[in-house]
Amino acid sequence: MKTNDVIMQFTAKLVFFIIFFFAVHLFFAGHYTPGGGFVGGLVTASAIVLLIIAFDLKTVQTILPINYINMVAIGLILALGTAAFSMFTGKPFFTHYYDYFNLPILGKTSLHTAALFDLGVYLVVVGVTMTIIQTIGEDE
Repeated sequence: MKTNDVIMQFTAKLVFFIIFFFAVHLFFAGHYTPGGGFVGGLVTASAIVLLIIAFDLKTVQTILPINYINMVAIGLILALGTAAFSMFTGKPFFTHYYDYFNLPILGKTSLHTAALFDLGVYLVVVGVTMTIIQTIGEDE
């Protein structure tokens, strides 16, 4: 029997975006304060889990048709590629580069290759966490 949890589903949809944007904030704040790809990925996965609790796994898979195994692969390639890039320029492994740029809306901003590495970590954490949760949730 399927229950009709209208209030929980409405609240979950609203809170999902709050949690997701907080995860984005944690991701970008990770260069100068605690946070980064790992914590942002865990918080994003928790937002998706909230949707799974409010709805069900099949509904969330329909709404977010993401192949989390591919997400893990892309994240690993991005993280390892960013870390190994410096070896091809004669620098030690994990050497990160940065420079300052004038962006139209943000003004003078520093851009780091560490952000690409963090993006890879973020994708791996979300992908692995959601793969585990979906695997457990699909068991009858």
